[in-house]
Amino acid sequence: MALGRTGRRESGLNYWPGFVDALSTMLLAFIFLLSVFLLAQFFLSQEISGKENVLARLTAQIRQLSDLLSLERASTTSLEDQIAQLRASLRGAEAERDRLRGPGTGPDVPALASELESERKLSQQQVSQIALLNQQIAALRRQLAALEAALEISEKRDRDSQTRIADLGRRLNVALAQRVQELQRYRSEFFGRLREILGNRPEIRVVGDRFVLQSEVFFDRGSAALRPEARPEIDKIASALLDLESKIPADIAWVLRIDGHTDIRRIATAQFPSNWELSSARAISVVQYLIGRGVKPERLVAAGFGEFQPIDPGATEEAYSRNRRIELKLTER
Repeated sequence: MALGRTGRRESGLNYWPGFVDALSTMLLAFIFLLSVFLLAQFFLSQEISGKENVLARLTAQIRQLSDLLSLERASTTSLEDQIAQLRASLRGAEAERDRLRGPGTGPDVPALASELESERKLSQQQVSQIALLNQQIAALRRQLAALEAALEISEKRDRDSQTRIADLGRRLNVALAQRVQELQRYRSEFFGRLREILGNRPEIRVVGDRFVLQSEVFFDRGSAALRPEARPEIDKIASALLDLESKIPADIAWVLRIDGHTDIRRIATAQFPSNWELSSARAISVVQYLIGRGVKPERLVAAGFGEFQPIDPGATEEAYSRNRRIELKLTER
């Protein structure tokens, strides 16, 4: 009878080596899957590093995933230690089994059976932990798939936005070029009209995109008050400007800029402490007179440049006279 019971115990212990091997294989598979997941996480972090709009949200989620993986690594280490202990216990049980095969060992059999049952329950707990880890890995994979889908949608939207921006920029450049061409055409017409009504006089000339009039046409030396004989000339300018204003389309943002310039000789009076004040005051005087003749204030700009934009670098009276000037420039607002 004792031999029969011993035989049943031996046949009951035969499943342990296979079970331990299966558990080891599952652990290796888990470690491999975890390595694959870590590699996937690395490449994913590299791919999304340049996406500023979703970076904060994705970084927070990846941080949570990293914390979870750290916990899982710790659990895996603990599991490996427990499996090692289980193997040691199994080897001890096998040694005890071999010892029990000898005669006179009957009284220790119940204690060994109890120990083996405890170890079996512990192994079942380890299997449950592995199953739980597998579920967590599956959940992590689903989260990574969702992140990849969100990133792909974001990249597509970014490409679409870049395409629309490029198209809008091209259309805007074309529209601006058309407006510049129209404004140049009206500028040429305006300057031609001024040339026609003011006559071919040496103190009035066109320089580039500006109509240049010598200051002596409008002002006395060191003064910003319009000379009485200058007002009929400005009346002609106002008439040409009003005629042009009725022709330019309302959607073209244009202004007539009145620039005042002086020569390099400085002025220092109570009214004009510097050439800045004198050149600005002269430009403002012309603007105010044009407004009084019906030109809209929003179409006029007064600017003073002092002596800092000369057109003649000489130091002669003729050069000084050329640099003391009022310039009219039809330009964009």
